[in-house]
Amino acid sequence: MITTDFVNGSPCWLDLGAPDVEAAASFYNGVFDWEYQSFGPDAEGYGAFRKDGSTVGAVGKLTEDGARSAWMVYFRTDDAKAVAQQVESAGGALRGELMDAGPWGTMAQLTDPQGGQFAVWQQGAESSGLERVDDTGSLGWIELYTPDAGGAKDFYRGLFGWQYEDMPMPGDGSMTYTLITPAGKEAERMHGGLMQMPADQLPQTGGKAYWHPVFGTDDCDATVARVRQHGGDLLMGPEDAEGVGRMAVCTDQNGAEFVVLKPAPMEG
Repeated sequence: MITTDFVNGSPCWLDLGAPDVEAAASFYNGVFDWEYQSFGPDAEGYGAFRKDGSTVGAVGKLTEDGARSAWMVYFRTDDAKAVAQQVESAGGALRGELMDAGPWGTMAQLTDPQGGQFAVWQQGAESSGLERVDDTGSLGWIELYTPDAGGAKDFYRGLFGWQYEDMPMPGDGSMTYTLITPAGKEAERMHGGLMQMPADQLPQTGGKAYWHPVFGTDDCDATVARVRQHGGDLLMGPEDAEGVGRMAVCTDQNGAEFVVLKPAPMEG
């Protein structure tokens, strides 16, 4: 599960790059009942998504030339500069410059060698990260689709020390899903998975890897109906995954991909 006692390499923040912040805020309010709260007049529209008073993510205007609307996952680190240097040494890239946010911390926007975009956040004294996770209407899991699972595993292991467990995909023994756990942590701290996909099955990114978030829901089908009602689309599902729950792959009105999941009941 994802928790808020963030450790090195665990998801600690999540934001959406959108061409129109107000329209994006309206969409996610309609789907998840999130409330948008601006970080102030100097934030250029960047602000938090809040659910029942707790921060579940953020949204801001797209700033990179040619960028598509997408969710960005941030991983906790004690040294953003060192991670950025390590990414470049391993064949990835630093996009732009390190951003010093003063008492809130330091951020680096990065790309892995397979083209997957992610970020790291070195928290400052006044930053707390996500406040609500692993619950209805909040982040419960992250996934990486990549054209090279072996390369991705080596890269992120070297960067964060992630531990992996491979398992066959339900119903298709020819495909493998890799579970991700932070370094030195037990299986209950598992926070995501990665899966190899042929480049021609990654059309959103031109064959490059990408991360997407999984949000919890009490009713997958009803949430999908709200996605469609507010201008989003359905890419897959809803369908039941044995031992996982009922899930669907969706996009918002700008094509940013996310998954909604009603988890299967816990055994015992």
